[in-house]
Amino acid sequence: MYAEVLIEYNSKSVDKTFTYLIPNSIKSIIKKGMKVKVPFVNRIINGFVTNILDTYTSEYDLKEIVEIVDEYLVLNKEMLELGTYLQEKTLCTKIAAYQTMLPSSLKVKDKKQKSYSKYLEYVELAANDNTINEYKLSHKRAKKQIEILDLLNIERQSKSSIPSTIIKTLLEEKLVKITKEQIYRINKESKHEEKLKLSEEQQNALNSIELKKQETYLLHGVTGSGKTEVYMQLIDKVINSGKNAIMLVPEISLTTQIINKFYDRFGNDVAIFHSALSDGEKYDEYLKIYRGEVHIVIGTRSAIFTPLENLGIIIIDEEHSDTYKQDSNPRYHALDMAIFRTKYHNIPLVLGSATPSLETMARALKGVYKYIEMKNRIGDSVLPKVSIVDMSLELRKRNMIFSSLLKEKIRDRLTKKEQIILLLNRRGYSTVVTCKNCGYTYTCPYCDITLTYHKTSNNLRCHYCGYTVIKSDTCPECYEKSLDDRGLGTEKLEQEIKKEFGEARVIRMDADTTRNKGAHENIINQFKNHEFDILLGTQMISKGLDFPLVTLVGIINADTTLNMPDFRSAERTYSLLSQVSGRAGRSGLLGEVILQTFNPENFTLNCVKDNDYMKFYKYEMTNRHKLNYPPYYYLTSIKTVSKEYELASKEILKVKRYLESNLAKSAIILGPSTAAVFKMNNIYRFQIIIKYKKEPNLMNILKELDNMYITNNKVNIEIDNNPLQV
Repeated sequence: MYAEVLIEYNSKSVDKTFTYLIPNSIKSIIKKGMKVKVPFVNRIINGFVTNILDTYTSEYDLKEIVEIVDEYLVLNKEMLELGTYLQEKTLCTKIAAYQTMLPSSLKVKDKKQKSYSKYLEYVELAANDNTINEYKLSHKRAKKQIEILDLLNIERQSKSSIPSTIIKTLLEEKLVKITKEQIYRINKESKHEEKLKLSEEQQNALNSIELKKQETYLLHGVTGSGKTEVYMQLIDKVINSGKNAIMLVPEISLTTQIINKFYDRFGNDVAIFHSALSDGEKYDEYLKIYRGEVHIVIGTRSAIFTPLENLGIIIIDEEHSDTYKQDSNPRYHALDMAIFRTKYHNIPLVLGSATPSLETMARALKGVYKYIEMKNRIGDSVLPKVSIVDMSLELRKRNMIFSSLLKEKIRDRLTKKEQIILLLNRRGYSTVVTCKNCGYTYTCPYCDITLTYHKTSNNLRCHYCGYTVIKSDTCPECYEKSLDDRGLGTEKLEQEIKKEFGEARVIRMDADTTRNKGAHENIINQFKNHEFDILLGTQMISKGLDFPLVTLVGIINADTTLNMPDFRSAERTYSLLSQVSGRAGRSGLLGEVILQTFNPENFTLNCVKDNDYMKFYKYEMTNRHKLNYPPYYYLTSIKTVSKEYELASKEILKVKRYLESNLAKSAIILGPSTAAVFKMNNIYRFQIIIKYKKEPNLMNILKELDNMYITNNKVNIEIDNNPLQV
């Protein structure tokens, strides 16, 4: 017997399987999908078995597989096929596809495998009654040993509860033995919460989704319309039919409240999967899923690769979120992987959002997806009133950060003991530090951007590569004490809130305050328990969070995302502002939103004010149609990437000539131009964008292009189908 093995090296020059002999000792247990050790050149490395053959003809002597790494953890047939699909869809290497699908503790890697299993150790009796009684009679003075033996006669004892000297003595006498029992790090008990009574809209949504066939549904429900309860009752129906469910959420910060709701309803029948878990926790959760010990998996985009069998439904909450697309190799979108799995199992896919992406809504209105609408909030809550404030007028009153209206409303809520959320989608203290004397500006020496100042640590940081430098008191160019902090970040906003509203208790939630494990959950729980009056943060506070006492949302600078040089900037702005607005007034209390901007007449902002998604959708679709953008055209981005400016710029011209010679004339080729982030980590990036409606030969052309650079060690090519940012 022979095995085709995909080795661990993530290089396109060895992106193929190699054939090995299967030794007699493992013939009966080896399977496709197993991780094995094999000899390669002069090393022993790891790999995956992708196929097993009865016969194989070779002109060379084949080497034998050294050993199976783990015979109990195997990539099943569906996972192997999903890996192949991922590789074909993103043009990554086969091994990169399979590595992406596994938690870090289980990846194929060329180093000593660490055990992530956690055990409790117990002491149990190992001798029969006669032997134990003889010991007691001959060792009457060993009172502590006899006491332990009597306890063990009733039930086993935790090893940690018995002094090690006594255990050592009893082990030497062969009276006891140590046993190990594997445990999981995350264990939750159900509170057995009852299902909530559904509103008419919720019940219609639940009834509209058929569980026994492949169909994609768009559940378009306003913020607070009760989509999560619909998801839970759908999953309950799936479990009762004997099947399992995967639910994706866009951000770790969003998982906290949703996961707690699922734990309260389903307890330990839920496994969670996201990047904030430790390697050991990921290992445990993956094992629960692999062993079939849970019916529900909830997590961020990587959870789509968990090996949950017998699937009955996949749900993608906040489907419009950019976080479902991975921006590094392999550049996959969780939606594509979900569609593959729902087709594989012939089950429904539910996409939920208050602000669906334009592509998703277009498919729903065309009938490609089934459309379900929930227009009303549940219970007595109503959508908040949104007011737009013109900050150009406020500046004349010297209101640089807070408008008069926002200050008035904040003080009113503080008096009423209600809570406030403030959004500023920019972390740090200030966005630019420049010298008023000579004009010097701190920039990253490795990237094409200015450094952001973080006052608490007194350093300037690049948010692309992580480069950090301590801020001095004097300008490094002219040595004058004339450095000026410009721009506004969440750190500075926190300081300004404390100055303006001294009595208010403030907590900040952004990438800087949530670095430590459990930080998201702690902040959310503290705010929910009303330990703080004001929660300020970046976009991570905009989705899915539910705080009954929040009656005011303030958007400090609504223009931050609106002015981004990207065709999706209006869509992202509408989504972000609508979502964060939806945090207000989710209980019986009336909610209000103050939206501060220098563009009060902007169409997108006024659609947010009117809470009119369809008005925004029609307007934006008209623009997309005129400019040949999605969903009317597909996009592909191609970048040449090199440490040498000249090489990157030279190769992108070759790429353009190749595309012009091979693509249909209907395709639109834009560029070459510098990428949005031109220089990152001392690497230069040039870009071409292809717009097309139908290009049946495109993947073959892209594969050929990709193959041209396999052996080029100075220039890499990056291909991204349907990029979210161009």
